[in-house]
Amino acid sequence: MTRKIRAAAAIALIGATALVASGCSAGSDASEDGGKVTMTFWHNSTTGPGKAYWASTVKAFEEKYPNVIIKTQAIQNEDLDGKLQTALNSGDAPDVFLQRGGGKMDAMIAAGQLMDISDSISADAKKSISAGTFAGYEKDGKTYAMPGAVLPEGIWYSKDLFKEAGIEGTPTTMDELNDAITKLKAKDIDPVAVGAKDAWPAAHWYYNFALRECSQKTLEDAAESLEFDNACWTKAGEQLEDFNATEPFNNGFLTTAAQQGAGSSAGLLANHKAAMELMGAWDPGVIASLTPDAKPLPDLGWFPFPAIDGGKGDPKSMMGGVDGNSCSAQAPKKACTDFLNFIVQKDNQEGYYKAFNAIPVNKEAQSVVDSDYLKSALAAYQEAPFVSQYLDTLYGQNVGNALNTSVVDLLAGKGDAKDIVETTNQAAAKG
Repeated sequence: MTRKIRAAAAIALIGATALVASGCSAGSDASEDGGKVTMTFWHNSTTGPGKAYWASTVKAFEEKYPNVIIKTQAIQNEDLDGKLQTALNSGDAPDVFLQRGGGKMDAMIAAGQLMDISDSISADAKKSISAGTFAGYEKDGKTYAMPGAVLPEGIWYSKDLFKEAGIEGTPTTMDELNDAITKLKAKDIDPVAVGAKDAWPAAHWYYNFALRECSQKTLEDAAESLEFDNACWTKAGEQLEDFNATEPFNNGFLTTAAQQGAGSSAGLLANHKAAMELMGAWDPGVIASLTPDAKPLPDLGWFPFPAIDGGKGDPKSMMGGVDGNSCSAQAPKKACTDFLNFIVQKDNQEGYYKAFNAIPVNKEAQSVVDSDYLKSALAAYQEAPFVSQYLDTLYGQNVGNALNTSVVDLLAGKGDAKDIVETTNQAAAKG
């Protein structure tokens, strides 16, 4: 499973002409002919078990609902947001598509581009998915997406490389993380992989420092005001500056991609070329796809982002999100919402875990999660007093892109902590 830029990820992108030409418009392609309904579905699983999962799930849905045909388009994650926005703005949106939530979803709602699915959520979905999980896709009492996966963030690491470097346990404070980095470098092991070429993975470090430095109220208030004048925003940037000064990242991290190929940040961890990566809980599946045998990394572990001294954020708070799917405003309502309800049924959610190695939202399906690292991440998620959506999603595309770019500039020595705040405020002022 790959991230949702902003999702990163992101959630930076190029035109949608080819996809529009291939037939993605809800308005023109979602048609009825002799009782048949045709829908289009965009997701971001372009290879391996994830792509196969969506193909088989769509086929199973079509067998159950023989009057519906779904045309599926797999789009590389880093391209999805831009192409989707172009399609939405041109009136050629897919009927069903990956939804990241936050400010990005709010903008779609304001533009009248999303379907309110509130009265079409099945009783089974309401029972198996918590109200708190649905809340991330609600606005003014209406629901605009079906949750699909729980994605808490933390640091994924190689137990074997930690052992080789003589690191016992996992870091719980920044001092302990810095000590682990020193030990790894002494063994000529790149401590932390980061795909700064894609911007959002590097920006995640700033998000987490902000989560520790800023209070929950500050982060939530900023989602409404889009003002970043609290001193904690600058302090978070200064924390990142200090961390970057220790040279913790892989060689060439500024030109390293996040999730594509063995040389990506996920690939470096998958092939024991780096010891750690900060990322959401889709990462194990990405890592598994990039190991030499294309199987889960046997020594993969997870720990929460460390605590810092003096911050106003709760040290147990987490960055995280929920992936889901929306119907466009012009989609055939019954067929589209039938599909959303279908994909969160227990058996399909169990298949989702097996394909993506990611945590399903269906509480009954979560019993199949058998990896220690995802169990740890899920437990921390459930115990967290506050879980913040990834900031580039929470604050919308314009602010998110400015935030991500300015963080990379800081890491490249082209800016500083104050520049992050100034750039972000300027982007917010432009709307």
